[in-house]
Amino acid sequence: MTTEHIATAFEFALRSTSDGIFIADADGVIQRVNPAAGVVLALNVEEIIGYTAREAFKDNPPLIRLFSERGNYTTEVQLPGARLALGMATTVENGDRIVLLQDITERRGLEARRESLINTMTHDLRNPLSAMNGFVELIARVDTLTEQQQRFLTRIEQTANKLYDSIGTLVDLAWIESGMPLEHRPLRLSELIEHTVIQLTPLAHRQGVTIAVSVQNPMPTIMGDPQRLQMVVHNLLRNAILYSKSDGSIVIHAWADANIAYCSVADQGIGINEHELDLVFDRLYRSSEADVLEKPGGGLGLTIARTIIQRHGGDITVSSIVHEGSTFTFTLPIVEHE
Repeated sequence: MTTEHIATAFEFALRSTSDGIFIADADGVIQRVNPAAGVVLALNVEEIIGYTAREAFKDNPPLIRLFSERGNYTTEVQLPGARLALGMATTVENGDRIVLLQDITERRGLEARRESLINTMTHDLRNPLSAMNGFVELIARVDTLTEQQQRFLTRIEQTANKLYDSIGTLVDLAWIESGMPLEHRPLRLSELIEHTVIQLTPLAHRQGVTIAVSVQNPMPTIMGDPQRLQMVVHNLLRNAILYSKSDGSIVIHAWADANIAYCSVADQGIGINEHELDLVFDRLYRSSEADVLEKPGGGLGLTIARTIIQRHGGDITVSSIVHEGSTFTFTLPIVEHE
C-alpha cells in the first residue's frame, strides 16, 4: 500500500468514526478535528483549530488534561447536556498529541439499570428464601414431627438453598459480564485456598471425599480481587466434590515460576468426555451423561470462573479421563515476590 493510499484510508477513518478525534502539535495547538468531535462536544470544530486546549476548553479541566499530559492517559470527561465521554490520549513519535472522545452516556445508563436489577434480585428474591430457611429451622426443632414431615422439611430446605445459589450465580455472572471494575490488591493464593477448603469441608465429608492441599512455600504475591478469585477456587473445588466418587480424593496444588502462579484442582470423579472438553466453559452447558445430569448445577460456574480469570490476565484449562477424573488448572500473572 502506497503512502497516498494510507493517507486516504486514514482520512476516511477519521471522517467516518463516531468517536471524536483531535490532533494537537507538540506545543498543544489543535491542528485537526474530525466531524464527530463537533457532535460529541456540541461545537463548531472550525472554531477551535489553531487554539490550545486550555484556550478552547477553559471550563473543562479533564479535557484540557488529555492534551497536556504526555504519554498515554485516560480519564472521563463531562459533555454538554449531562452526557459523559471516555477520553483517551497518546503522544506519537513526532510529539503530536492524539485525543479520542467516546460518548459512553448510554453505556453508563445500561450499567446503572443492570446494577439496579442486580440489587432488586438480591433483595426481592434472596431475602424471602432466607426467611423460608429460617422458618424451616424453627419447625425442625419441633419434637412431634413425623418421619415423613422431616423429609418434607429437608426437601424444602434443599430446594430453597438451590434457588438461593442459582440466584447468586446469575447475579455474579451479570456483575462480571457487565464489565464492573475488579479490585486489585496484593493477595496470597494460599489463603484463598485455605478459606475455601474450610468452607467446603462439610460438603466433602457428606460426599465421603477427602481434600489434600499442596502449596509451594513461599508463594509469590499476586494482584487481584480476593472475593472473585475465591469464587473461582470455590467453584472448582465444589464441582470436584460433587462429581467425585465416594471415598475419592481431591488434590489442590498451587505453585509458581518466575512470571506465573498456577493452581490446579484434581479429582478422581466421573471425568469428562474428550469431545466435551472445549464446551465445559460455555454458558449453560451441561453434559448429557446421566450421572452428570443428576448432579446439582446450572452450567454457569465454569463460565464465571473463566471470565474472572481472563479479566485478571490469566487462563484456565481442563484435562480429563472418563471414569478416572478431571484436573482444572488456572494461571495468574505474578506482580511481585514477597
